[in-house]
Amino acid sequence: MLRAKFFAVPLFALTAAAMAVPAAQARAADEGEATAAEADAAAGAMQDGWNIVQNATSSPEHKTLVQAITAAGLADTLSAAGPFTVFAPTDQAFSAVPPPMTAYLMDPLNKDHLAQVLKYHVVPGRITSTDLYAKIKAGGGKTTLTTVEGEPLTFTEVQGNIKVDGTQGSSGYVTQADVAQSNGMIHVLNGVLMPTLAAAEPAADAAPAAPATEAAPAADPVN
Repeated sequence: MLRAKFFAVPLFALTAAAMAVPAAQARAADEGEATAAEADAAAGAMQDGWNIVQNATSSPEHKTLVQAITAAGLADTLSAAGPFTVFAPTDQAFSAVPPPMTAYLMDPLNKDHLAQVLKYHVVPGRITSTDLYAKIKAGGGKTTLTTVEGEPLTFTEVQGNIKVDGTQGSSGYVTQADVAQSNGMIHVLNGVLMPTLAAAEPAADAAPAAPATEAAPAADPVN
């Protein structure tokens, strides 16, 4: 198993809610050690004969991810034959997401958006770190992969580490690469990646809201 070096403080920018989480520069060394230990614990709990969901469930550092997979109804999908490559945010990564955004995504009414975010961390096929480094080199320092969600992720190499960039300024580093699964591959990630969230569709039978400055018109009498 190839161990990716930890390089930088996690950066999370989830501007779908017009919020950004700054890096904690003063605690960079402590956070680096914590992230590396977290990645080791996650990888050590996984077995290559288990599927992605089984291994995520066994990991002590992916409890939030498993909760989100269950809430989004994706457990069966990620337990299927695949193969899939998952860039799996740790609990520490999720804890840096602004609480209002977390509350929004975990609301059952927003299940589709939660599923969209999770699918943005999944790429079809079994992609190893060797594959990623080769693609980055062939691309002149950058490569993109299209996710199951439909939008691309951008990959670059930063001082020997794989950096993954999503939309809206979201990003993370691979802190543990090439954790083999029976149905694909997991790369432990220290950031949560955000896609472009689609606007929610109004209910078909919902009445249009009246303008704030005017009284709503009276309903037509029933003939």
